[in-house]
Amino acid sequence: MKRRILIVDDQKGVRRLLEELFKKDGWEVHLACDGKEAIARVDETLPDIILMDMKMPSMNGLEASQKILARNNNQAILMMTAYGEMDVVQKALEAGVRKCISKPFDILDLRETVKRMLD
Repeated sequence: MKRRILIVDDQKGVRRLLEELFKKDGWEVHLACDGKEAIARVDETLPDIILMDMKMPSMNGLEASQKILARNNNQAILMMTAYGEMDVVQKALEAGVRKCISKPFDILDLRETVKRMLD
């Protein structure tokens, strides 16, 4: 069975890049452009892991992660943050986000991190 990933980012280019990367690896890829859409997509897609951007309009990644984890505290979430947002990283980890990475990131490192999180 294919692993499912939900990629949440308000930047279309980032979504497309990550979609391509994970599709090449055989993942079933789902996309959302903000936190509100992410919450709706989680119930539809039941992802194995969520790549969540922190800064997005309407609902940021931290708020969306808190709502998702309140319903399923086992959901694997990897938060993508701008370099230096240490207060946000701390709050995300306290909420149950499993890992935070700083943007810009190396996509090959990201792929390995996702793999390790699920193995």
